[in-house]
Parts: sequence; C-alpha cells; structure tokens
Amino acid sequence: MTLSVCMIVRNEQKVLARALACARKFADEIIVVDTGSSDDSKDIAAGFGAKVFDFEWTDDFAAARNYSFSLASGEYVMWLDADDVVDDASAAEIRRTVQSGGFDVAMLPYRSGAITYMRERIMRRDMHFKWQGAVHEVIAPRGKVVYGNAVVTHKKMSGGDPLRNLFIYQKLIARGICLDERQKFYYGRELFYSAMYRQAVAVLEDFLNGDGWVVNKAEACRTLYMCHKNLGDGDAALTALVRAFVWMTPRAQDCCLLAAEFAERGDLDGGEYWYRRALDSPEKREDGGFVDESFATVVPMLGMAVICDRRGDYAAANEWNERAGAVSPGNASYLYNKNYLATKLNGG
Repeated sequence: MTLSVCMIVRNEQKVLARALACARKFADEIIVVDTGSSDDSKDIAAGFGAKVFDFEWTDDFAAARNYSFSLASGEYVMWLDADDVVDDASAAEIRRTVQSGGFDVAMLPYRSGAITYMRERIMRRDMHFKWQGAVHEVIAPRGKVVYGNAVVTHKKMSGGDPLRNLFIYQKLIARGICLDERQKFYYGRELFYSAMYRQAVAVLEDFLNGDGWVVNKAEACRTLYMCHKNLGDGDAALTALVRAFVWMTPRAQDCCLLAAEFAERGDLDGGEYWYRRALDSPEKREDGGFVDESFATVVPMLGMAVICDRRGDYAAANEWNERAGAVSPGNASYLYNKNYLATKLNGG
C-alpha cells in the first residue's frame, strides 16, 4: 500500500522543512499545494522532492485541500499542515497502518498545546472523500473506520492572523451564505476568541437550537459558560455549564469547572464532590471531542489541595498537592503550594 501526503501552504518557510522531514519518513509521495507564497516555501518543498503545485486562494480551505487530494496517486492519502510534526515512533506507526491497509479512514490523535482530539487523518483514495467547509474544514468519515495511536502534533512557531477565520466567516455571511450547523459552532467560537462575547452568545444559542452534533453542543455550552463569565454574569455562566449535561455525560473539564464554581461560592463540600467526579471521569478520545487530560489529573488534585487548605487540613492538602506534582513536577501551582504548605506544616 502506498501513501500520498498532501499539504496546502502559504509563506511557511519557517516550519515547512520540519514538516517535510517528518512526512518523508512515511510518505511514498508528497504533494504541496501553494496558495500564494511570497517566501521560499515552494523552493523548500521542491528541495525535499515534493511535487509542487499552485492554487489561487479563494478563502476556502476545503477547496484547496480537495485540489491537493486530486493530485495524489497513492492508494491512501494523508493530510498534514506545515506546522505539524510527527515523532519517529508515530511515523513508524503510520507506515505500519498504511502497509496493513484494510480500512477506509484512519482516525489519529491530533495534539495542539494541552488539547488532544481525534481527526480523520488517512483516507483510502478510491473512496473519493471530499473536504467540506471554507474554514475548520472536515471530511465526514464513512466505510471502515479505525482508530490509531500515531500522534500528529501541531507546533506553531508564529501566531499567524488571529482574525483570519473570523473574517472568512463574515465574508460568507455578507455574501448571503447561510452557515450550516457545524459552521455556526465554529463561528461562535471564533467570536469568543475575539472577545466578542455577546455576539458569540447569540450565535451559539442559535446553534444549540439546531440539529448539530451533540459533542459540539456540549462544547458550545462550555464556551457559553466562558462568555457569560467574561460578561460578569455568574448565574448565566453556571446555567450554561450545566446545560452541557443535556447532551453528554459530564467530562472531567465540566466537573472541574463546576467544582471551582462551588468552591468560589463557599460550598467546599460541593467543590470536593465535583473534583472527585473529575478524577473518576477518564476522557474518551473516540467521541471526537477536545480532550485536555489535565482536567482528569492535575487540575482536580490541585483543586482538592486548595479545598483542604481552606478547611485547615494542611496534611491532606499536602498529600493532594504531591499527587499533582507526581503527574506534573514542573507545574507552577504545585511548586508554589509546596513552599506554602511546608510553612504551614512547620507551624508557620
């Protein structure tokens, strides 16, 4: 079985060589579609033996990705971004997965900062999968879907344009295009990222009234929680967070947020209850949602340390803090607590 790795790039000379060096470990063919670079991106790609093509940018990521897939000749196609990296172990795993074949879509973990989520990463070419969505583009998996462990890590070296995605959505709306449910969800999140909280609330509430994916609905409730917190409406924030439970079993993140709300309101028993639920709530990557493992480990452990400290039980607080330190020894809160609790335990 052969694999074509397809990339779309624009002015990525700072990171492109790194991504191509990774791709070369498992790709039989590398396709690079350039959408208008003014730097050395195309020359760098050619230097790695990639097949380089031009594509006129139309504010449509799906169109560019579909063009890149149309140029592939491998039995399987895989997409990478220019600022993605794959370590040696994952590269070998990707190679084994492709050589074994027998699947139509391989879902692989995508790690970006503290967040990990499953993405459709490798597709059988003769299934003619199509990308959808001008931004936050996606392929709807079908056929035989397998879940792998090879991790692709998104490692940016520069911030990029934080308003790019928001402007693309606003251009679509200005042209009279009605956003589908998935686009509404991501448009609401882009408004939140841009601190346009009231507009984000309106869009996300509209999304919740539609027939979107339940995982996105639960995430929309978490985003609404943060919007209302930033708007200074604690009651609306708490209500929004609890609404996530309508769509899904509470995630560890939900439990931690609820615990912090109870503790902030002086209900330490309520805080303890929800932090313990977070520790009992392992995240499920297969549902496709965003997963931050710290909410099932370090965050509730540190939260329990704070609650025990507020009760005056410094020995228990120290035990919880050390549990957090065993998971994340460099955590700034753990290190601060360590010094603070040492003073308390020594009678200070």
